[in-house]
Order: sequence, then structure tokens, then C-alpha cells
Amino acid sequence: MIKVAVTALVVLCLLAQYSAAAAAYSPAHVSTKFREASQFYNSPSCAVLGGGGADVCDDGLTHIAMTLDAEYLRGSMAAILSIVQHSACPENVAFHFITAGDENEEAEVRRAITSTFPYLRFRVYHFDAAVVAGRISASIRPALDRPLNYARIYLAGLLPACVSRVVYLDSDLVLVDDIAKLWATPLGESSVLAAPEYCNANFTNYFTPAFWSSPTLSLTFAGRNACYFNTGVMVIDLRRWRQGEYTARIEEWMEMQKRMRIYELGSLPPFLLVFAGRIAPVDHRWNQHGLGGDNLRGLCRNLHPGRVSLLHWSGKGKPWARLDANRPCPLDALWAPYDLFQTPFVLDS
Repeated sequence: MIKVAVTALVVLCLLAQYSAAAAAYSPAHVSTKFREASQFYNSPSCAVLGGGGADVCDDGLTHIAMTLDAEYLRGSMAAILSIVQHSACPENVAFHFITAGDENEEAEVRRAITSTFPYLRFRVYHFDAAVVAGRISASIRPALDRPLNYARIYLAGLLPACVSRVVYLDSDLVLVDDIAKLWATPLGESSVLAAPEYCNANFTNYFTPAFWSSPTLSLTFAGRNACYFNTGVMVIDLRRWRQGEYTARIEEWMEMQKRMRIYELGSLPPFLLVFAGRIAPVDHRWNQHGLGGDNLRGLCRNLHPGRVSLLHWSGKGKPWARLDANRPCPLDALWAPYDLFQTPFVLDS
């Protein structure tokens, strides 16, 4: 684990550099492009694995699943860089990228990954948005209603059967520690997933009064020490998921939501309904979440007390958008060093 300690002077310098760059460019006059990332190599203690490229079935691999789309691609690139940069065995990490765009968008995303990380071991999977579109209910923020936001529910069916465990990560985060440590989280004898829990959060707020006033629904969490957890960072046992048919269990709650509004926050509440109180614990340092502020205003927030292994800009405010708008939050300077976005000079016509 690497301790995050940034002096005020360093933060101000980084933000000043980004503010100047944002002022110099107009997004309407440029096309998105990413510079090629440095290649990182295994340490001598790492296992020597064969294959590479699209080979993702070696038993010694650490598997990472992420969704990719044009809107969040800049964040995804930064996340990927942070993972391989801080990994002791970056050549033994396999990425599984889920997309839901048309053929042109998916081809562009694939080209962007290949040109930016020519050494990366990865596969791209198409997620059919129609599978979930009819089950999505409007939430408090439109970004939460995108079908791709629900793809994490379908990982067990999308990824090859040879992949028995995966770390799912959102696109708005960076790691400052070795992903293999998170990957190795013990799941015990029966847990399907692991994630940091936040039992000080008001759990009742994640469901509507209609849910809690129902004599039947209100008993859903009876006998369970149900706590909030963020679904942007999860370790998932895909074999147990498949055996327990957990995709169908989550879909049942989504269909209930269509008949009776029982929650407001996109894909999170169905996960809580199925898994809250039944997950394996993960240290909070693996999800310093909420750095994007709340879902409505996206105000600046500070780090939670304690150690840091992963910084997560969940919430409305994204670091790349705030930096480009010349309105960054102080902690956005911790994301900036991983930003691979480059803006070529383009003369106005």
C-alpha cells in the first residue's frame, strides 16, 4: 500500500497546470485521443505465464472487469494506468471490458485501448442493452439509468467460464496499491462477493417509504446485519454467482421496482436487497468513495480518515470534467497524474 500524502503546494501546482490547459482548449474543436502509456513489467517474484493478448484463461491471472463507453473512456484509461502502474505483476493482470455501443463505437473503444496500452492482456465483450432496458426505472440522476451501468449484474454470463473470480471496478477511480491484494480477499465458505461496508450510513434512505411500510417487503433484511456497500468496487466469485443464479435474483427485484417504486438509486438497491448483510468484508482503504460529491450537486469532499489504496470519484462530479471546466476540487489533483488524455492543437477554420 502507498500512503497518499500531497502537500498544498503540489496540489496547487497540479491544478494550475490543468486549469491552464483547460483554458487553452475548446472541447468542441478537438477529437479525443490518448497518448500511449508506459509499459510496466513483472517483478522477479511473479509467476511466468504464457499467452497474452486475448488469452484470459490462465489460472495465475488476476481478472479485472470494467465497463467502457465514450463518455467515461477518459476515466477508464486513467483507472487502467493506475492498476498496471501499481501492480507488482502487471503482466499477469487480465482486463475484461464490457461495452454496449454500436459497432462503430465499440471499434473505436477497442482501437483506443490497443493504441494506448499495446501490451495489455484484455478482451472486449458486447452487452446487449435490450436485456436490461425493460427493467430499468428512472432514478435521481440520468447517468445511473444507462443500461451499461447494469452490466455488472450480468458478468457471470458475459465472461468465460474459465474466469472464476473477478474484481469489478467503476471507471471513475484510481488505485495507489497493488490490485492483487484486493483480488486475494477471502470470501469464506459461502460469500458470493466482497466489498467495503459502511454501517454508519443510514440504510433506510436507500429504499422508499412504500418499501418500509410494506408488511412483507420490510422483512427482507430480517436476521441480516444489512449495511450499505458501494457496487463500484467488488470482488465476485463468479462460480458461486452462477450456481446461485444471482442474476435472476437481482432481476426479480428490478421487476418488483417496475410494479411498485421501492428505491431511487439505479443499480445499487437491487444489489443491497440480495447481498446486504451477506458479503465478505473489505478494508475501507479499498474504496475511498464519494469524492465526486453527492448525486445532485457534486460538491467537493475530503478523504475519509485512514489509509488509502483506492480513490473513487463516485457521485455527480468527475475529476476530468471539473479540471476541464477550470473548477477542480483539491483531491482531483490525485487523479490528474493518471490522465492520458491529450488535446492536439487544432486551428479554427
